Amino acid sequence: MASSKGMCIAGSQLFSPFRALGYISNGVPFALQALGSEHFIATVVGRSFHLYNCKKLNLLFVGTPQSNAINCITTHSELVITAAGNQIKAWKRGKQVYEYIGHKSDVHLLLPFAHHLLSVDKNNCLRIWEIKSTELYLQLEFDASSFDITTIMHPSTYLNKILLGSKQGSMQLWNIKTSKMIYTFAGWSQPITVIEQAPVVDVVAVGLQNGKIILHNLKFDETVMSFMQDWGAVTAISFRTDSQAIMATGSALGHIALWNLEERCLSSTLRHAHDGSITAIRFLQSQPLLISTSPDNSLKMWIFDQPDGSGRVLKSRCGHSGPPSRIRFHGSRGHTILSAGQDRSLRITSTIRDSQNCELSQGSFLKKSKNLGVKMENLKLPIVTDFASEETRQGDWDGIVTCHYGTSQVRTWNFQNKCIGKHSLEPKHEVNDSVALCATISSCGNFTIIGHSSGHVDIYNIQSGLHRGSLGQGKAHEGIVRGVVIDGLNQQIITASSDKSVKFWHFKSKRLQATLRLDVGVSQIVLHRESALMAFALDDFTIKIVDTDIKRVVRQFSGHRNRITDVAFSPDARWLITCSLDSTIRTWDLPSGRILDCFLVESPATSLSISPVGDFLATAHVDDVGIYLWANKALYSNASIIPLPADFQPSFVDLPSAKTSFGEDDEDEDLKFVENSNEETVMEEEMITDEKYKSPDQISSELITLSLLPESRWRTLLNLDVIKQRNKPKEPPKAPKSAPFFLPTIPGVDLKFDVGKDDTETAAPSKMRHITNFTEYSEFQQLLVECRARQDYQRLSSKLKELGPSAIDAEFRCLAPGAGGDVVLMENMMEFLITQLELRNDFELIQGYMALFLKLHGDIISSESSLIERAKRLEEQHKKCWDFLLNQNLCLVAYFKSATI
Repeated sequence: MASSKGMCIAGSQLFSPFRALGYISNGVPFALQALGSEHFIATVVGRSFHLYNCKKLNLLFVGTPQSNAINCITTHSELVITAAGNQIKAWKRGKQVYEYIGHKSDVHLLLPFAHHLLSVDKNNCLRIWEIKSTELYLQLEFDASSFDITTIMHPSTYLNKILLGSKQGSMQLWNIKTSKMIYTFAGWSQPITVIEQAPVVDVVAVGLQNGKIILHNLKFDETVMSFMQDWGAVTAISFRTDSQAIMATGSALGHIALWNLEERCLSSTLRHAHDGSITAIRFLQSQPLLISTSPDNSLKMWIFDQPDGSGRVLKSRCGHSGPPSRIRFHGSRGHTILSAGQDRSLRITSTIRDSQNCELSQGSFLKKSKNLGVKMENLKLPIVTDFASEETRQGDWDGIVTCHYGTSQVRTWNFQNKCIGKHSLEPKHEVNDSVALCATISSCGNFTIIGHSSGHVDIYNIQSGLHRGSLGQGKAHEGIVRGVVIDGLNQQIITASSDKSVKFWHFKSKRLQATLRLDVGVSQIVLHRESALMAFALDDFTIKIVDTDIKRVVRQFSGHRNRITDVAFSPDARWLITCSLDSTIRTWDLPSGRILDCFLVESPATSLSISPVGDFLATAHVDDVGIYLWANKALYSNASIIPLPADFQPSFVDLPSAKTSFGEDDEDEDLKFVENSNEETVMEEEMITDEKYKSPDQISSELITLSLLPESRWRTLLNLDVIKQRNKPKEPPKAPKSAPFFLPTIPGVDLKFDVGKDDTETAAPSKMRHITNFTEYSEFQQLLVECRARQDYQRLSSKLKELGPSAIDAEFRCLAPGAGGDVVLMENMMEFLITQLELRNDFELIQGYMALFLKLHGDIISSESSLIERAKRLEEQHKKCWDFLLNQNLCLVAYFKSATI
């Protein structure tokens, strides 16, 4: 679309949103779903929701993204119900089944109640819906100045009753069937944050804003007991339903308190259970298991099996609680991403299995934090500012090094053991305020080079942690070292600095080889070892490409309007991908020196990395805890690689959602929904299970079906000449004995005698013979004519499957007019190929037959108009099958195959 200001490109030409990684939960309380003996957890992640099973906390599926962020979530039987903005939707196995329309403002409370659904919006309007019919049953409006609803619950055994808590501290008991308020509880002059049903009938637990917890008897309007937690507002309450009379309460500081109701005292605490406020806690029915979530992007399951009654983490799913500042693909397969975040952690994120995500351990801080009385997070290493990894020797010793904020100490990490390594690399120079800023690892995995803010560059052996020398006489640069790289053969080290210089050093002698002077300082450098190309991101928002062999600038790109945050080469070094604080992600074509793609994102990207195989681009963004994957369109579709004009205008592209954009997720077999059924349905199920299932020959007309024959039956059709030449016998074959002259034979590849005629049929009163047909078809040719007349090629297809490659080649040669056939037979054969392509059956065999037929008779086809017309139809059908069914799925099939390795 052109405009007066320039050309506008809709979206990205090279990358499409694929999936968001690293999301577990946000500040919305989770919902617990109990179906039979199975329990499931539904957590909110922005505009989508995740469903986990409680056995292993495995992610079962991701809900379809909605137009707005989800405000609250609940479950009812097999349904998951969400409220996003003023839209309420019910989902079954990730698919929408119901929608409830009517609220005029954002809904913040949901409560399933028998066959009804209660919802409360920001305007203090309470609506009651019929769940299955989606009809509005009742609507109640409250005055926010006198009763502002903050929580809602159904007291156990109270028929048709609901209990509402308010910001003013009072409670109201309503009968929704009669639409009347039954009773008003005066309250405690403090905003009510949570109400939870106690195991005892008539008793509820009320949590207040000031941290007070009150167990109140609704029947007599009396307080049974009260507790006070010193950590601020009560955010969540749950009761154990096994043999222990324990109540758990959550706080805004991330602590969980466990209260002994029999002794009316504090039993134990889970201090710093989460880094953020506790949004929801829930004990599993009749089990000593507690589930908790928090805005720190984590889901934890606690088990209370300690002798003192305290709990420990049994299972957990965690992501970055702070935005990732640097991400890099690790390894040659592109299945793993290393990310360092503002939460002072280094994490591993898998692109294929969510259960493989983990945080690299920094040691046991639990005992240390208890003994010192400090928060466990305060004992972690400082924020990682830069890191480098190499998989070559990661099975033998540490393969990751990290630089940390405000310190010259560099730590090593072990990828195999998922923990911190043995060595702490200390600088040898005596500069007090020196800070390690950048690092790299040699391709052999033996050495790491560290650049410091003081201008020093040190070399270490990773295996032993010993210092192996420094670059330069004292200092390598006069300014801050902002980038260090080493080539793939350990011959050359390149360093860049804010002093506007780039220096080339000999690795073994550590002598300076050359210096490249620039007009401005360098912010970072990236080297593509295979091509010897290096990219400099400069302080004037430009990028220079240097050939390290000739040490000369070969390309220069400009266009960014703010600081460049990261740079990455494509695996073949044809593209350079950059991101900047101007919210653009640009792709530059190195051979032509032009820009290929540019698009805008809502939040500027702080780091990016492209997969070693080029299938995905990963990005991290400002104030965002997720890692986003973008699929490379050039691998599975005809992506445009035409350079953009100079006056183009980039457009915004939405970030990938938590649900993959390639299609609907399959339903997980672990999710088994239990429904009540009568005797008739049980009998029907038993009858169904007794019948044996038979797979259809063709699942769908839109899919292709293979023949399941050995590859040799169709792969060798085009190479028969080569195979025959290779297998030619040294001695000429002996001629078979000649058959009696009086036995008639049937034309064809196989020698068959015509014994179908008896003497009575051959006997004739006259000795004269009337010849009406000068051509006699073989058995195969007759079958071809018959199938063409009936428009049913099943018999012909079965016949071809019985023949070997040599026999098929001979039969196809005999179809030509000069070899005993005619043009009509060739037309019939082409019609057979067209029909089989339309049916999409025996796909690989038909491809082999078609290739052999065109190879043998290409000159004849090009000279006959009837054959040319059929050849066009054959080409059209072949292109339709190949482009629609295969090209768009090859990338996806490769992804599924790699996921099982």
